[in-house]
Amino acid sequence: MSVQSTSNDILGEFLGNESFPVKWQSEQDKKEFWWFDDLHVPRPVSPLYFDIGGWWGEACKYMYRRFGVPFGKDWQARNINGYVYTAVMRREPEEAAKLAPYFAMMLPVYATRFLKWWDDRYLPEIKKNLEYLDTFAYEEASLPEMMVLLEDALDIQERHLRIHWILNLAQFAAFQQFGQVAGEVAGPEAAAQYSGKVLVSVQDKNWESSRDLWRIKEEIKSDPSLKSIFTEQDSMDNIIASLKSSPRGQEILKAIDAYKEEYGYKAVYTHEYTYQLWKENPAPIYEMLRNYLDSDYDYHKDITKVAEEQKAAIEGLRALIQNDEDSQKFENALELALAMAPLTPDHHFYIDQGTYARMRISIKELGKKFAARGDINKSEDIFYLLYDEIRELSATPDAFDARARVAERRIEQEKAREVTPRDWVGTADHWSLYEQAYVGVWGYPERFELGKTKDLETTEIQGLAASAGVVEGIARLVNDPAEFDQLQQGEILVCRMTNPAWTLLFSKISGLVTDAGGALSHPAVIAREYGIPAVTSTLDATSKIKSGQLIRVDGAKGIVSIIE
Repeated sequence: MSVQSTSNDILGEFLGNESFPVKWQSEQDKKEFWWFDDLHVPRPVSPLYFDIGGWWGEACKYMYRRFGVPFGKDWQARNINGYVYTAVMRREPEEAAKLAPYFAMMLPVYATRFLKWWDDRYLPEIKKNLEYLDTFAYEEASLPEMMVLLEDALDIQERHLRIHWILNLAQFAAFQQFGQVAGEVAGPEAAAQYSGKVLVSVQDKNWESSRDLWRIKEEIKSDPSLKSIFTEQDSMDNIIASLKSSPRGQEILKAIDAYKEEYGYKAVYTHEYTYQLWKENPAPIYEMLRNYLDSDYDYHKDITKVAEEQKAAIEGLRALIQNDEDSQKFENALELALAMAPLTPDHHFYIDQGTYARMRISIKELGKKFAARGDINKSEDIFYLLYDEIRELSATPDAFDARARVAERRIEQEKAREVTPRDWVGTADHWSLYEQAYVGVWGYPERFELGKTKDLETTEIQGLAASAGVVEGIARLVNDPAEFDQLQQGEILVCRMTNPAWTLLFSKISGLVTDAGGALSHPAVIAREYGIPAVTSTLDATSKIKSGQLIRVDGAKGIVSIIE
């Protein structure tokens, strides 16, 4: 991570046009590089989430302050045509230069100590907070008591996001250290070749959820009458009704309910309040079981494959080390990196998924109080009000026409769905693309450079090498979770972006291609965990590739070829 230079060479600029107008808040905003946050919020954002739910803002400012990060001081967001765009605010070069030594001194401490902090302090704190929200007596609480809960929930959300950023920097430091050491002792080419297979996890909440669902699938598979229910019934309700008719079916329902209670605190889009949770509507769980049965998913086969590829990659690096000193240096860096690897899926489970899911439940329960009083039509209308509006309405029911305001904002959100968001707006300069570290998670600067050279006529699509391996197969374009059931076993998933809720598809696909996402984005990380070749940040694969086409994915070179 370099301290920013004084270079402000402008590499690109977009200030708006007729098809994508931008209402700038200030002249300074025009000078910043705002990229579309398709990693977290790929759909039009709800008013309340943008107002109080974003991962940006105060939690990020805390991260920059706590670590003394030289490559930025704040992370802000703007709602542009209904979509979330974010930008990192830069420090003055002199300030960045002063902070750089402190940042370099402290980062290794977080890398080496964080695992103990996570086990001893942070994870117990998170679990206790989530338990508080899970066991709150919502029905008995008065409206004022629910307003207190809203403040408590916001405090919990803010605290968990702060922990998220501490974890993020600590893990980043451990992975960066491993990459540097591997390059020094085995050579940069070998480090690039093997590191993606090394830095995966084989024991985390993702794998646990797959294992536990696989166990239910094995129980169903062992009984032909149970299996026929899942293969012949056409809806979750019919499956449930049929399972209730037998003692073994009732046992399966109990197992599914237990699975829902453990793993159901997530929605198809994690970073929002408006999407139903699996806990509220377990249809995705039943669909996953159907997929597992159709493919006869083998959990042990998948996890063994990943573990063996990881072991082979480690041995490949070890074979290139020349002396005992380098060997010890490598083993120390490897031990730390492997221990930190599970934190990616685990923090998604507890923080990104778990915390936002509880926020949805808490706010929706508050919405029930407003709906019962007649302020809004239904509980979920509350997501279309702002924080200050909710506070005002709670104490002054006739303060404004909440129903009309909700209706207007719902219409605005529907209009936003018709808009195709641009990848970025504002001003792209050298610092924002090459020196500010976090933009790389979204695939920049490569994504920016690819955007300048795209050829609409080519049958070869260039993206980022996200997960090594080569696979040929039938492409399946999935634009929306409603299309999940169209994906067939062994097909190559082509989509704009994935998030944790899309992980259910990874046991079914043979390859992955996405428009967005960098090497540390969700599709790249999970593809490596499942050993699936993947190319991310292609920009336009979803517009060039059609379902049913035969394509080749080269996850090492970052190339997708349309064969026929």
